Amino acid sequence: MQGHIHKRVHTTKDGKQTTRWYVVVDVGTGADGRRRQKWHGGFRTRREAEIARAKLVDDLHTGSYVIPDRLTFAQWIRDSWLPITEGRVKPTTFHSYQRNLELHVLPVIGSRPLQQVTAVMLNALYARLQAEGSGHGPLSAKTVRYIHTTIHKALEDAVDAGLVTRNAAARAKPPRPSRRSTRQVGAWESGELASFLDSVRGIRLEAVWRLAAMSGRRRGEILGLRWADIDFETARLSVRQALVAVAYEMIESTPKSHNARVIDLDRETVDLLREHRRRQQEERDDWGADYHDRDLVACHENGAPIHPHSFSQTFERLIKRAGIRLIRLHDLRHTHATLALKAGVPVKVVSERLGHESPAFTLKQYAHVIPGMQAAAAAVVADLVDEQRAADRDAA
Repeated sequence: MQGHIHKRVHTTKDGKQTTRWYVVVDVGTGADGRRRQKWHGGFRTRREAEIARAKLVDDLHTGSYVIPDRLTFAQWIRDSWLPITEGRVKPTTFHSYQRNLELHVLPVIGSRPLQQVTAVMLNALYARLQAEGSGHGPLSAKTVRYIHTTIHKALEDAVDAGLVTRNAAARAKPPRPSRRSTRQVGAWESGELASFLDSVRGIRLEAVWRLAAMSGRRRGEILGLRWADIDFETARLSVRQALVAVAYEMIESTPKSHNARVIDLDRETVDLLREHRRRQQEERDDWGADYHDRDLVACHENGAPIHPHSFSQTFERLIKRAGIRLIRLHDLRHTHATLALKAGVPVKVVSERLGHESPAFTLKQYAHVIPGMQAAAAAVVADLVDEQRAADRDAA
C-alpha cells in the first residue's frame, strides 16, 4: 500500500480559496469487512504531503504506524494510565503520581491530544512550574524533575499501548537540581544521639526510639514492625511490612525495597524491647476486649497504630524538650549510617542494614563521610608500611 495524495480547495468566509494537500492511507478493514482509510493533513504544498506520505508508508510497513486519535492527555492519564499503574507501584508512589499530575500537569496540557504532546510543550511546562508553580509558589528543580519522570513513564506506556509512536518526554529537557541547593544529609554526632537516648529513658516508647536509632529503620518500618518479626533468641528482626500514610490515611505496605530483610540488634535494644513487650501485655490486659491487637511493637496504649505524622511530631517535641540540635525523624536513619561508616563498618554491611539497592548507592548517599574515612585509611596504610620498613632496617 503506497497511499495517495489528495488535493482539496477550501473557500473561506470572505470568498478566498486556499489549497490543502492530504495523504490518504489504507489501515486495514473494519469489523464489517469494509476498507478503512485515514486522512493526514492538510499540508500547504504537495511537496510537504509527499514527504509525509513517504514516512506514513514506511511506518505502515514497519508496523510503527499509529492511527490518529482524539484521545486527550488527561483522558489517557485518568481513564487508563493511573488505573493500570495503581496496582504496579506502592500506594505512596501512586499518590505522588496522581497528586503531581492533577495539580501541576493536567491543568496545563491535559486538554491536548495525546498524540500532539511534544518535547517543546513539556519544556514550556517545566519552565512554568519552576518560575511560578501552580498557585503555591515556584517548584524546585528536584520536584520538576520528578514530575518529568512521571510524565515519561506515562508516555512510555502510551507507546507500548500503540497510542503514540514515540515518547515526547524522552526529548524533553527537565531541569538539573543545583548541587549548591542539594540538601546535606542531616545526622547527629554520637554525643548528640547519646543525649537523646538519655532524655527518653523511662518513657513509654523508650525501646521504640532506641530501635529507630540503632537499626536505621525507616519510619514506616518502625511503625509496621510486629512482635512476630522479632527473634529474641538470635537478637534479630525481620523487616516485612511498613505502616505509611497516604492522603493522611494509614495503610500497610511492603518495605520500600520490596524485599524482606533481616537486621541484627544490639543487646541493650533487645532487653528494652523485652521490657516494652511485658508492659504492653499489661496494657492489653487493662483494656481487655477494647484492645486493638495488631501485634504492633509501636502502638498506642490501646494497641491502635500510631500515625506516621504523629510519630514525627512526637520526635520533634522530644528533641526540643532535650535541648538538642533539631533534625528530622528520617535523620535518625542517617545518623545510624554515618556513625557506622565512621566506626569502620564495611559499606556493604551498612547498605544491607539500610535496605539500599546496592553499596554503590550507599556510598553516593554518604559521600560526605568518605573524606574522614580516607584520612584514617591513609594513616593505617602508612603505619603498616613504616612498621615493615623499620623491621627491615632492624633485620639488616
